[in-house]
Amino acid sequence: MNFIEGEVLLINKPLTWTSFDVVNKVRYALKKHVGKIKVGHAGTLDPLATGLLILCTGKMTKQIENFQAQEKEYTGTIFIGATTATYDSEMQPDATFETAHITDELLLNTAQKFVGSIEQYPPIFSAVKIDGKAAYMSARNGLAVETKARTVEIKSFELTKIEMPEVAFKVVCSKGTYIRSLANDFGKAMNSGAYLSSLCRTKIGDFKLENAWELDKLIEYLNTKVEIKEES
Repeated sequence: MNFIEGEVLLINKPLTWTSFDVVNKVRYALKKHVGKIKVGHAGTLDPLATGLLILCTGKMTKQIENFQAQEKEYTGTIFIGATTATYDSEMQPDATFETAHITDELLLNTAQKFVGSIEQYPPIFSAVKIDGKAAYMSARNGLAVETKARTVEIKSFELTKIEMPEVAFKVVCSKGTYIRSLANDFGKAMNSGAYLSSLCRTKIGDFKLENAWELDKLIEYLNTKVEIKEES
């Protein structure tokens, strides 16, 4: 591998790690062999999400925007009947809702209403910039935060298993889609509440999670392959 000329690394991001944690871990391992080197990721995953993270090294960092623009696929679960401030399980529920009226038919029909071009608001606990500052920084300091609606494309929203109060799903969507917002809006559309209880990114364009490194295995490889400095 020639990391200076540029490599594309597929990594299965571990639970609770930030995308930047992964970048820093890989950069540190590479630095010992090749010296100072650019490493960047092509699309953030939340700490409580797992799955495919694309890292680019060296000259391939110039391709990051191209990778970010590609279609994404996710699988996960949504908890029905409660909401959280973060729209996921990072925080405890802040409200509970009635679910007795929610049938399998209502769940399936509601999911289909989100297929196509939709307007969604990014969570206030997100990296979306407001006045030059990440929204989550203000939100965590208790400041009032308002995010702006954005148009995203939901190519498909399939419920793969229904076991109330949780439903499993698979979503194919455009760049910029917040699955946490989709879960929150899904609950509202059924006159109830919902939050994202788990998430895994399985595809970015033609790149698949099944071809990704486990992070510990990649670091072990980078730490033992000292010859990578000269390899091409």
